[in-house]
Amino acid sequence: MEGMDPHSDSSVMHGEYKVRGGKLVATEITAEDGRIVTASVFGDFFLEPDDALEDLDAALVGMPTDASAADLVTAISARLEARPEPVEMIGFDAEAVAIATRRALGRATSWEDLEFDVIGPQVMAPVMHVALDEVLPGEVMAGRRPPIFRIWDWDSSLVVIGSYQSLRNEVDPDGAAHHDIGVVRRITGGGAMFMEQGNCITYSLIVPTSLVEGLTFEQSYAYLDDWVMGALAEIGVKAHYVPLNDIASEQGKIGGAAQRRFAGGVLLHHVTMSYDIDANKMGEVMRIGKEKLSDKGTRSAVKRVDPMRSQTGLAREQIIDGFLEFFRSRYDTRDSSYTDAELDAARELVETKFGTQEWTARVP
Repeated sequence: MEGMDPHSDSSVMHGEYKVRGGKLVATEITAEDGRIVTASVFGDFFLEPDDALEDLDAALVGMPTDASAADLVTAISARLEARPEPVEMIGFDAEAVAIATRRALGRATSWEDLEFDVIGPQVMAPVMHVALDEVLPGEVMAGRRPPIFRIWDWDSSLVVIGSYQSLRNEVDPDGAAHHDIGVVRRITGGGAMFMEQGNCITYSLIVPTSLVEGLTFEQSYAYLDDWVMGALAEIGVKAHYVPLNDIASEQGKIGGAAQRRFAGGVLLHHVTMSYDIDANKMGEVMRIGKEKLSDKGTRSAVKRVDPMRSQTGLAREQIIDGFLEFFRSRYDTRDSSYTDAELDAARELVETKFGTQEWTARVP
């Protein structure tokens, strides 16, 4: 449960949801015998005609307290569609009401409900970070860790390909060998990441899936990276999300995100942003890099994946420090580090999975 209004009866459950780029929606609910008995929807949104607010309340009454967000959306939509005149919901929608209601009922989580372990950059082999993205969600699922926000740092160059990508379609083996760049397959989908030491900024978020309750996959990407838009703005980058999973500025693409949802109710979300990419080398190592470079030249490729250094004038370490400071200021956090057991588990996964040709070439 997100919380209760201290000025109301203690049986009243209160939940809120801020629509990204929109308005705040709140619900106050009472329940009995597994059903919603009373419901009040309010917020700083706009609604026409105004008496449709009564329909929003009525649509929730009688619904089971374990109803899914989709069930609540269906009930709200059916109630509004039954009205003789159309209803305009401005700055919010039925999904926002459903999410706020699920939070009131304790079925969904907000950022304010969570305390994060924050792990700053620790240099290690990049394949170890790929392995930690499998180890750490298990720690959160087991209750040994709270949600985690961590920054990667690594000591060698690597191409990290998506879980479902074809190895031979993504990487030129001669180019990779020439530049001594390895290849690792990660556990999330999406595209390949060209990661040289010091040329990218990568972070992982490990959160309960209840944090994105009721959101579509597309909405969840933008929602989980909303904080970084604020962090980028503070260092002079006006960034925005390009569906499904790209972060871009007025000068071009900055980076991309990927996700994996685990059966234990935990979600892994990670982002890699270009800081000072070597487009020539990328074009020699990655086949898709060659395709994008053809007939455009290096300058076009650099512009397409625009490095953050040119937009901020800041050292990579300053940007990372800014991200950490912004995240700590916005959420409840505690500084942490990797445990010996976590690092040992990651090393074992490197030996048995992520460092093996069988895994890397599982999609040849």
